Amino acid sequence: MFKNKTLLITGGTGSFGNAVLNRFLDTDIGEIRIFSRDEKKQDDMRHEYQAKYPEASNKIKFYIGDVRDLQSVKNAMHGVDYIFHAAALKQVPSCEFFPVEAVKTNVLGTENVLTAAIDAGVKKVICLSTDKAAYPVNAMGTSKAMMEKVVVAKSRTVSPEKTTICCTRYGNVMCSRGSVIPLWIEQTKKGEAITITEPSMTRFIMSLEEAVDLVLFAFENGASGDILVQKAPACTIEVLAKAVKELFPNDNDIKVIGIRHGEKMYETLLTNEECANAIDMGEFYRVPADKRDLNYDKYFKEGNEKRNKLTEFNSNNTDLLNVEQVKEKLLSLSYIREEVAGWAEGK
Repeated sequence: MFKNKTLLITGGTGSFGNAVLNRFLDTDIGEIRIFSRDEKKQDDMRHEYQAKYPEASNKIKFYIGDVRDLQSVKNAMHGVDYIFHAAALKQVPSCEFFPVEAVKTNVLGTENVLTAAIDAGVKKVICLSTDKAAYPVNAMGTSKAMMEKVVVAKSRTVSPEKTTICCTRYGNVMCSRGSVIPLWIEQTKKGEAITITEPSMTRFIMSLEEAVDLVLFAFENGASGDILVQKAPACTIEVLAKAVKELFPNDNDIKVIGIRHGEKMYETLLTNEECANAIDMGEFYRVPADKRDLNYDKYFKEGNEKRNKLTEFNSNNTDLLNVEQVKEKLLSLSYIREEVAGWAEGK
């Protein structure tokens, strides 16, 4: 389905963009456009893929721009068939201190991407969201919740035959840029204590490959306005830290530092309200857009009493992994295998 097609990835220099390149570059895709505002990351990425895929690296085109600037987004849209919209401010503490910046990138930036995509006749746009958008308690989650509302609202304004717009929502991606596991490995190498916020806190965990799988599932199966969710497992922060500690044997302590600004004890991938209409698709849930109009008068006369029995899907009631299971999941990542091998040699 991507043969000779042009794919644009916003925020493409991030972990997700790199995972997509690793998956797609050696296929018959026509062109992959990396859209971001950091010229240094783009230059590093250009050299990396020229070395890694010398025959295919000419398929990558780099565009400097910012999703906050509609015109710069439009400049990258000509000839684009599909978009993976990954550009976002994702760090919970920084969004707490600069919430308007989160709004500018996550909400208004998404509006710009979708406006430009519709104007350019892009066939399909997949927007990446987060579990923090469900029952949000922090600025990052609130901005992502509003992003999802923008996605659903925009999907109502355009025919799906012209542009299909849908959304994926997933939990913590292991070893993505700025995440906790690389921090713990670095602390271990320096002989420092591993710092954890709250041992009993639970989080969904998935690999970058699974994040790409979810986006591709949404690409193939999502209808306009849908939110697609993967049935991800979870674990406690204590179990995750113990798994890392066993993979990198050391005498360092595990130090509890307390919950940071805007953090929750557990995350939710499907709210109780969304569960009322969610469709079970095996390894995934699909939440169709609410297609009702603004004429609420009829609900005084008739309603819908049908409702799914499914209730809230969160990181406390999903499959909770033990230390051995988390270690197995971690070792599925090439980054972890390389770090473990380096640690063993250094010992």
